[in-house]
This record gives sequence, C-alpha cells and structure tokens, in this order.
Amino acid sequence: MTSTAAHSPFPSGRAVPTPVTGGRGGLLASVVGVAVGSVFFLFPIYWMLVTSVKPPSEWLTSPPVFIPDRLYFQNYTDALFNWGGLKGLVDSGVVAVSATAIGMVLGTFAAYSLARFRIGGTNLSFFILSLLFMPPVAIGIPMFLFWSALGLVDTYIALIVQYLTFTIPFIAWVMKGFFEDLPVDLEESALVNGASRLRAFVDIVLPNVRPALVATALLAFIFNWNEFSIAVLLSRGRVTTLPFILPTMMESHYVLWGDIAAMAAVGALPVVIIAFLLQRYLVRGLSFGAIRSE
Repeated sequence: MTSTAAHSPFPSGRAVPTPVTGGRGGLLASVVGVAVGSVFFLFPIYWMLVTSVKPPSEWLTSPPVFIPDRLYFQNYTDALFNWGGLKGLVDSGVVAVSATAIGMVLGTFAAYSLARFRIGGTNLSFFILSLLFMPPVAIGIPMFLFWSALGLVDTYIALIVQYLTFTIPFIAWVMKGFFEDLPVDLEESALVNGASRLRAFVDIVLPNVRPALVATALLAFIFNWNEFSIAVLLSRGRVTTLPFILPTMMESHYVLWGDIAAMAAVGALPVVIIAFLLQRYLVRGLSFGAIRSE
C-alpha cells in the first residue's frame, strides 16, 4: 500500500504553506478604515454645502445644526450679486485659463529641452524647482512696486504674468519627468524617416504624453484658480478673483458664514466639473510611467 506522503509535492519535514487571508477581521478593518477616511475628507465639504443653505439664525447655533429646517438660497444670491461673486468667477476664469494655457505651452517646451537636451544640466533643473519653494509673500513688495511703476496694478496682465512665474516652473518640472519616461527611440525613428525635431515633438511625443499633459494642466489650473497671495497684492477692484473676494465678506463684528460657504461652493464647482470630465485622463496621467515595458 502506497502512503500518501509519497505523492506529496513538498519534501518531507517541510510545512505545507497555507494561504494567508485576512478573513472577516481584515475585511472589517478595511471597511472601517475606508469609512473613517471618507468621513474625515468629506465632512468639510458636507459642512460647507450645508452652511451655504442655512439661514443666518442657524450659522452659529449651539449645538450646531447638521440638517437645516429649510433651504435658504439667499446666501447664493448675496454671494453672487451683492458681493461680486459672479464677476469673481469671470475674473478667476480669465486669469486661471490664460495663465494655464500660456504656462502649458512654455512649460512643456522647457520640460522637453531639459529632458532631451539636458540644457543647463542638473543646476538649471534644480533652479527651476527652487522657484516653487519661494513663498509669494517673499517677493510681495518688489512685485507690487514693479507693476505699480508700469501702471498695471489691478489688471489681467499683471496677474497672469505673475502667476506664470510659478506656473511655468511647476509645469516644466512635472512634465520633465514624463518626457524622461518616454522612450527616445520613438523620436529617433521619426527623425530617421525625415521628420524635423519639431514635427517629431508634435506628432510623436505629445500624443504619447497626452494623459500627462491633461493631468498637469488640471493641477496648474487648480493652483491658478485658488491662488490668494498674489491676487491680494495686485488686486484693487477692477480685477477681483474669488480668493480675493472671500476675505471681504468678514465684517468687523460679524462673519457672513453662509455667504462665504456659498461663495466657496460656487468657486469649487468649476474645478469639480473639469476634474470629472477629465478623470479618465487624470488617472492615466498621474500613473504615467509607473509601469514600464521591458
């Protein structure tokens, strides 16, 4: 009679491995972790939206009102029309879109030069990165004096150009990594077939990094849309972005929490819509180069 041990695929004396599973305890811990994380990140958004539809009598109640008795949309009317929120949306859109579009063109070319031609070596790349370390308030006085001497304070030109001083380095540094992950063989094949360097860049390189371009453009747009320090220094009344308007809603003895929440909700809506429409490119762009082909 043949023993079953003779047919075992494992050597004698060696323990048979058992699959490691978390079981119900691991599943429960994962569910609890996701639930706690969701509450932690989503509660501020919920509180902003709820406060935006609360009547003034419920803004500072104790205990706080988590579900208002009635929806009070007057906060949105006041924020958009009485406090200039509608104009703020237009001004923020003009400045953010312009700075992002110009920054993407210049920053993408700069990133390609850094990645393929190694212009300036590592020193130039680090210098570009170091520009992002500098807080805008550090250059606030010379920046204001410069634009004031040109007579361009409180104009679109001043805000857009000043935003570019941070947008272009950000785009150049981010896109540099994506271009370095792209195999150079693709461009060399196009060059061998008679294409110019610019034609290879436009027809070969850019289509292959399209998700990265979209993800970088969205991040740059969010930065320009939410920028506060430069807007406060260079805005007076003709050009008023949303971040500039929000502090004006805090009176000396009273804070209009409902109007502020409504303004914040309106300001967040364009970014949410754009991110939702571009989520397919955003996910692919943020993971670009994470898995390399052998």
